[in-house]
Amino acid sequence: MHWYNGPAMLNQTALQASVVASAQDWDHIVQQLSGGLLQSWTWGEFKARFGWQAQRIAVHEGKQVTAAAQVLFRRLPGRLWTTAYVPKGPLLDPRATPDLCGQALLGALHQACRQRRAVSLKVEPDWEQEPQARDWLQSHGFVPSPHSVQPQRTVLVDLRPDEAAILAQMKAKTRYNIHLAERKGVRVRLGSAESVPRFYQLLQITGQRDGFAIHTREYYTQAYRHFSAQGAAAIVEAVYQDQVLAALMVFAWGKHACYMYGASSDAERQRMPNHLAQWEAMRWAKARGCEVYDLWGIPDVDEAQVGPDVAAAEQQGVLSTGLGGLYRFKRGFGGREVRYVGAWDYVYNRALYRLLTSAWRWRQNL
Repeated sequence: MHWYNGPAMLNQTALQASVVASAQDWDHIVQQLSGGLLQSWTWGEFKARFGWQAQRIAVHEGKQVTAAAQVLFRRLPGRLWTTAYVPKGPLLDPRATPDLCGQALLGALHQACRQRRAVSLKVEPDWEQEPQARDWLQSHGFVPSPHSVQPQRTVLVDLRPDEAAILAQMKAKTRYNIHLAERKGVRVRLGSAESVPRFYQLLQITGQRDGFAIHTREYYTQAYRHFSAQGAAAIVEAVYQDQVLAALMVFAWGKHACYMYGASSDAERQRMPNHLAQWEAMRWAKARGCEVYDLWGIPDVDEAQVGPDVAAAEQQGVLSTGLGGLYRFKRGFGGREVRYVGAWDYVYNRALYRLLTSAWRWRQNL
């Protein structure tokens, strides 16, 4: 995917980096550069409810936007220092964008980070892992980060074919389970803001059952409210006899839909409510014009390494214990497996960076 459509040679003096203060202008830039949900203006406003401050920077050559990044800042304890993070960015293509544009963007990012006393700048570009991507980051002073925020590997389902063709490219067991849920009386409905407390209760059950941490209820409430106001978020509930068995929250941005949060109860799991809820989320995304459905993360293991026996892969240590079911579930929907270049850090204060890295590792172990 090539995002840059300007001239092959640029005059450095013609480049201008500026802060974008208009939501309409920023979202137009993000769409122009094929950016995703986490670079949208609304995502920055949503994260502002939880201690982050967003700054949006774009590089222009005349009227042509060549690179951009929404960077989020958060105060560290003591409030003297901050941490800086660019989720799913910066927005440029290291294979096609002239490097002067990248240098101009990074120069503006570094200036903003130093003004806010950032210990480090973390970027997690939406670039597939390939030599050009790693070379670009390393050549501009970034080092692989020990701390990733977004999944490094995911599955992207093509929503452009008709529904029959989308179903046909799924694994047979997944198709069977979707139809099984329907035959066993599971029905799907779209929720509302009043559904969030119920969704959160399911998340608590799922987190305890599967051993993962969740956000506060307010976090999911604000995520839904910010994006549903634009018709860009939905809660999909799978119901049996008035009992919600499973639910998920799906987001849409441009042509890209993301399944970000999902949960299920311990009841009636044999009715396969998760499969039907996921399929209905895909149908919702397709109906609103999305062409890609992102299952938002699978274990970072090649499918060839896992093989057909997921349980055996867990026993052999190929998959971490407890992740076999998640891997099987998401891979069952077919699609293309993608591995991104991952998280990279630019360090401004090495002593504090080492301290923060140690604290993060301690927290993860805990």
